[in-house]
Amino acid sequence: MSTIAIALFGLFFLFLLINMPIAIALGLSTAITMLLFDLPIQSLPATLSSSLTKFSLLAIPFFFLAGLILEKAGISRRLINLAQTLTGHLTGGLAIVAVVAACFFAAISGSGPATMAAVGTIIIPAMVKAGYKKKMSGGLLATAGGIGIIIPPSIGYIVYGVVAQVSIGELFIAGIIPGLIMGTVLAILSFFIAKKEKIPTLPKASIGEVWVAFKDAIWGLFAPIIILGGIYSGIFTPTESAVVAVFYGLFVGLVIYKEIKITELPQILVESAKTTSMIMIIVASAASFGWLLTIEGIALELANSLMSIAPEKFTMLLMMTIILLIAGMFVDAISAYYIFLPIFMPIMLSMGIDPVHFGIVMTMNLAIGLITPPVGLDLYVASGLTGLSLKEMSLGVLPFLFAALITLLLVTYIPQISLWLPQLLDMR
Repeated sequence: MSTIAIALFGLFFLFLLINMPIAIALGLSTAITMLLFDLPIQSLPATLSSSLTKFSLLAIPFFFLAGLILEKAGISRRLINLAQTLTGHLTGGLAIVAVVAACFFAAISGSGPATMAAVGTIIIPAMVKAGYKKKMSGGLLATAGGIGIIIPPSIGYIVYGVVAQVSIGELFIAGIIPGLIMGTVLAILSFFIAKKEKIPTLPKASIGEVWVAFKDAIWGLFAPIIILGGIYSGIFTPTESAVVAVFYGLFVGLVIYKEIKITELPQILVESAKTTSMIMIIVASAASFGWLLTIEGIALELANSLMSIAPEKFTMLLMMTIILLIAGMFVDAISAYYIFLPIFMPIMLSMGIDPVHFGIVMTMNLAIGLITPPVGLDLYVASGLTGLSLKEMSLGVLPFLFAALITLLLVTYIPQISLWLPQLLDMR
């Protein structure tokens, strides 16, 4: 490894060890390395600026805003109520409700932590009251929250598409089946845990109760249909769909459910702007880090080293998965795309790994990173919702972590799981 690479990664990990925010750690390690080796630092501001001017990235603030509006409109509560009338009477019914609701809200928000917070705030207290242990409830919701970046629309797919120059629409449709498989595996595991612990079930809802819940939630069910249907039918692009989602959310919240007041809109905009600004700072800093990896040949050097260690596709996919799982413990998903894709792209091209398939695999890896300490954001959200320590929450998530890993391996080594639907719809 070159001295520039050692300095760059050494400074980055040093800054992480002293608990420096990741955006600052990425940007500062890039700038200091360029100064130390007399590299053209005057080009850094232009790199930071150009990384934020890509049209596709406009979808990120709009999807965040749409998810926030739809959550404030009471969508998550209504979706949970509908799922409860459908599956609440089954063994592990409330746990299955949690997974189903997470999948529904994932198809609206595009964010793992947002899905976790919107669904977990309501369902975790209900699960604890019904007899589920706090560790199990929080662990399940933390893992199910990760589905938020696997099922489209996904902010992860948007960033991957921008960095890897892959069709975001194709990534969206390729993520549907893997996300649903992840949800199914979590629901099955929840069933067996509830059966073992003899968790009581809820009374079976009548057809009338199901119909009332369905009518109440129908506007929430329409949200992913409008967002994804518009993209796949070619009516609008993924970026335009995010804007449509915002206006749809405002219509539902202000006119249909009337749970949002005009006076609340400035506060909603401020909340969304805070989250978006943090993400965009990470995007700019991570892009500069990735740019330095590329122009100095560090990415290609590391790619060649990896290919010499694992010359076959099977072992290379396993190695990249292990690297991403470890990276997910320390860096957020957006940073990981910019850091690792410049290294992995030459490997994908030389080994014939489909970039769309790898986009799903990488995103699933980073979704699992949301539930692994010390940086797993969904773990912190679950800890706050349950009142348990991070250590207790880490233990509670273990069985669901294993289930997620099994799903990841299936998707990694059976590419058709993610590629079948795009091929069926003639997107390739």
